[in-house]
Amino acid sequence: MSKLELLAALLSAWGVWLTARRNPWCWPVGLIAVALYGGIFMDAKLYSDALLQGLFAVFLVYGWHRWRQHLGDDGRVRVTALSPRRACVELAVGALGALALGAVMHVYTDAALPWLDAALTAFSLVAQWWQARRHIASWWLWIAVDLIYVGVYVYKSLTITAVLYTGFIALAAWGWRSWRQAAALQQAAARGR
Repeated sequence: MSKLELLAALLSAWGVWLTARRNPWCWPVGLIAVALYGGIFMDAKLYSDALLQGLFAVFLVYGWHRWRQHLGDDGRVRVTALSPRRACVELAVGALGALALGAVMHVYTDAALPWLDAALTAFSLVAQWWQARRHIASWWLWIAVDLIYVGVYVYKSLTITAVLYTGFIALAAWGWRSWRQAAALQQAAARGR
């Protein structure tokens, strides 16, 4: 399984790198990665993570479609801010989703970490939603989620994936910086019109 995990990790890292660069090819690369990780997480009894991969596939298709509608002249997606009110509402929805999924996983499965895995799944979906909608704030949420995921994957002996998520933290910090710079350039161009 470690060769498959390594391939999934490399594809995932490539997809996040492309996302940080605002390149729409991040979405099809991500689709392949989530398909591979779905099987890996089922084998590790991280059912919420496996479910997350299926939901990510839906979000990846949505994000690819949405990004193609908002490309700049340079072929990169234009980014946008997220209002604090909308962020709070969507984080609350994530918290409710975490509680509901955690309860289901706790009662009906032999999930290894039902509550934590469910919370990470729910907030990953919020982060993915924000990313599909081109919100810079997605990167902050990814950093928080990925920090916790590193510990989960170390605990479950998914060493390659733990290293990958450590790299995701660095990529997310770079993505936040890159998207913030893009937003500043977009604002300057809009003022110059």
